[in-house]
Amino acid sequence: MQNCEPPTVLVVEDEFIVALDLSETVRDLGYDVDGPYAHTKRALAAVEKALPAFAILDVNTADGEVYPLADKLSKAGVPIIFHSGHVSPEEIAKRYPSATACAKPCPPGNLVTVIDAVATGRQAA
Repeated sequence: MQNCEPPTVLVVEDEFIVALDLSETVRDLGYDVDGPYAHTKRALAAVEKALPAFAILDVNTADGEVYPLADKLSKAGVPIIFHSGHVSPEEIAKRYPSATACAKPCPPGNLVTVIDAVATGRQAA
């Protein structure tokens, strides 16, 4: 029997409006959303229970940087999209070569393209 549940996307973003917008975009694409979480520690606790299909992470959260969570997800093979206005895509690529990075503000159409590429295992343009 196949699982008919849509894949889950972990969203970590501490800016309320951005978190709502990201979550709505992900839901509109047919995914379930785990979050949004404003705190890295809360997201880490959620990941202990179940790994997402992929994650969208802001670098700076309400309780510090998201890197401990990103390290855990990366080691588990979970694709990561960094969505940040504080760290350049080049800096992200040095630390997480397999991750994708979108600099804030990221136009919604670009974010949808990146999500689609990550979800289908293609490289984002």
